[in-house]
Amino acid sequence: MRRLIIALLVLVGLFVAVDFGSAALAESAVSRQMREQIGLVDDPSVRINGFPFLTQAVSGRYSSVDVTASRIHVGPLQELGVSAQLRNVNAPLSMLLGSGPKTLSVQEAEGTVSVPATDVQRLVQGVQDLRIETIDEEALQQTVEDDGGPSSLLQLDPERAARFGGTVTVLGQEVDVWLIATLQLVNGQVQIEPRYIHLGGNDAPALPAVAQSTLQQLFTIRVNPGALPLAVTPTDLKAVNGALEISGTAQNMTLGAGATPATG
Repeated sequence: MRRLIIALLVLVGLFVAVDFGSAALAESAVSRQMREQIGLVDDPSVRINGFPFLTQAVSGRYSSVDVTASRIHVGPLQELGVSAQLRNVNAPLSMLLGSGPKTLSVQEAEGTVSVPATDVQRLVQGVQDLRIETIDEEALQQTVEDDGGPSSLLQLDPERAARFGGTVTVLGQEVDVWLIATLQLVNGQVQIEPRYIHLGGNDAPALPAVAQSTLQQLFTIRVNPGALPLAVTPTDLKAVNGALEISGTAQNMTLGAGATPATG
């Protein structure tokens, strides 16, 4: 009986090793495919979820596949981060591990592009040390009551607004500036529209109308992160951890050879 148990444990260990090894090979194949599909310089990180892998491989159907990549270049943007989860993926193992063209059928995909503050700064001339911060109802209330902000700030949705900070030159002097702006998606692009601009601390003098107008135009910008991963249609935008995150979903797409557009 003891020998039987040991033999079974060895078999289980071998099965797990083969399972993980096969998954690693398939993940590498998908990674190369995603690199070509998204147009990356390096292979992205790919993880095929679910255990055991071999039961999925036999059927050629995978419940979910995670894809992540960083430092992606799109136009003036240099440090985009991309993550996507592909759900209900159809890809026979023989095709994945073979040397021929790869085709993946995906029933649904959810993707996110992260635009860090350093990339946003590249689109705002004259601003240094740009920062992006989340904001809540309490912060909006404090801005109105303590900082003299307009009461219209209380009508903003904190999920669709953010606080930006940085250093600018105004009337020949380098000063700190911070502002509260709304975030919108316009034709797949990020629209940042200032609603309140403040220089320095609470005792800073009021901005002249000309300077106020200049800063308003300076921070009214659009950020085009390029296409979301795997042709995902952007549907959500928010500030998260010092960056702007754009997310969306797509259905019924084919990746690789014979690729077809996804439907939103």
